[in-house]
Amino acid sequence: MQLNVYKTDGSLTGEKVALDPAIFEIKPNDHALYQAVRSYMANQRQGTHKVKSRNEVRGGGKKPFRQKKTGRARAGTTRSPLWIGGGSIFGPTPHDYVVKLPAKVRKLARKSALSYKAKDEAIVVVEDFSPSAPKTKEIVNVLKALSLDTKKTLLLTGKTDQTLLKSGRNIATLKVREADKASTYEILDNQVLLIQKSAVGLLQNSLK
Repeated sequence: MQLNVYKTDGSLTGEKVALDPAIFEIKPNDHALYQAVRSYMANQRQGTHKVKSRNEVRGGGKKPFRQKKTGRARAGTTRSPLWIGGGSIFGPTPHDYVVKLPAKVRKLARKSALSYKAKDEAIVVVEDFSPSAPKTKEIVNVLKALSLDTKKTLLLTGKTDQTLLKSGRNIATLKVREADKASTYEILDNQVLLIQKSAVGLLQNSLK
């Protein structure tokens, strides 16, 4: 598969980029995609939820009333989970939600996501560019020129570019990532993949 390379003003450069069929034209594995997305979303959870159990609630050291002859059920503390102000039974405690996947499954999932995008003709290759300064307007103009200003877009870059990152982070429909670090979830969660020319080789090398 070959794609045209666009300039930042929306015109063609006259160049074409070849996409590796072993990455962009495979039969997508939906189960691998499901596992990768589930793993990504689970790994975003902080797991810091916490409630106090019976032994952590302050007070309750004194027996609230005598054991017998009150007509009530016996009680040894006011911090019992059965009482108002008492501790919680089996409440949430901090723990890790991380779901780990084999490297082969992660790689298969990314290839499947890219193949879906290629099949849907949702990949645009653009020449390398970087704003002269952190200015959102410059990135907005590029997106408008490519008719992507109304579409949820993932921009893949060939290297870390803080100026580009700062320029694009205020655009609600745009996310900027290095090509070899974009997750399966991020690829699927966008309508269009906007890939810089230098990022194509980086992306393909990371999946070989």
